[in-house]
Amino acid sequence: MAQLLQSILDQVRPTTLIDIGITALLIYWLFSLIRGTRAVRLVIGVSVLFLVYAAAQALGLRLLSQILQTGAVVGVFALVVVFQPELRRALERIGRVGSLAWLLSPAAQREAEHVAAEVARAAALLSAEGHGALIVLERETGLEEIAETGVMIHGDLSADLLVTIFMPRSALHDGAVLIRGSTILAAGALLPLAETTVHTERFGTRHRAALGITEQTDAVVVVISEENRQVSLVERARIVRNLNEVQLGRALIALLNPAGGRRTPFGRGPDRPEGPTGGRAPRLSNLGGMVARRRARADRSRTEDDSAAPAASVRTTH
Repeated sequence: MAQLLQSILDQVRPTTLIDIGITALLIYWLFSLIRGTRAVRLVIGVSVLFLVYAAAQALGLRLLSQILQTGAVVGVFALVVVFQPELRRALERIGRVGSLAWLLSPAAQREAEHVAAEVARAAALLSAEGHGALIVLERETGLEEIAETGVMIHGDLSADLLVTIFMPRSALHDGAVLIRGSTILAAGALLPLAETTVHTERFGTRHRAALGITEQTDAVVVVISEENRQVSLVERARIVRNLNEVQLGRALIALLNPAGGRRTPFGRGPDRPEGPTGGRAPRLSNLGGMVARRRARADRSRTEDDSAAPAASVRTTH
């Protein structure tokens, strides 16, 4: 037994471990890519057919094996068509790896702050009026095909223009507004609905459209609900709800800032505006926890005030 283990260890080289590790990461990445989508059922179906083929080979069922082999040739081309959304998403994510956005000048940082301020102010105004809205901010992935489904505007970004577009009686208020840089590219655009089946049932059409476009691209979407007036931020199919103007502005700066405040080969990235987070804009991954903690503190303070009010009235009566 010891000799067998020794012989196995002798055959293991550092390159073998690296090969196994990279392969495991690739498999994990592929499964995370299709998690929660309709492709999961298709993968299960393909796996069942493979198991049937393996059993037919083991039992010597030549006719069934030949049929499955012939179907596999056609199935390779069918899989490309069936998994087309997942393949596009995978290639698009691979294309993000080589991003050189951190080389951009500080002018891009000033533009990001301007865009964040205008969008956050527009979201606050629309939420106060109870008007629904869907605002898509383009990043590295081009959204020209989505923009062509709406009305091209090519206007300067301003909060007043966004509020005007999403007025209830406006002809373009039902679609999405696409923002490229500091320009409103198009309005009334149609977005793909979310392909994920997780939690999509409880979301409305606007939120499902926001989840859909962020599944396929790296865009950032701001959603204002017409029913409850909540402002939500969606990025990479993750959603944070019930944001105020300040929180939304800081989160947008963090997501739109090319350098992200990190150190680059040419020095530190552009500074971010100071705030309660110590000069660092919150990431979307921890923004939801921050909002929940602030809401819990507000609820506790409200409860303490309500409990203190009867005691004060009793003291005054005596």
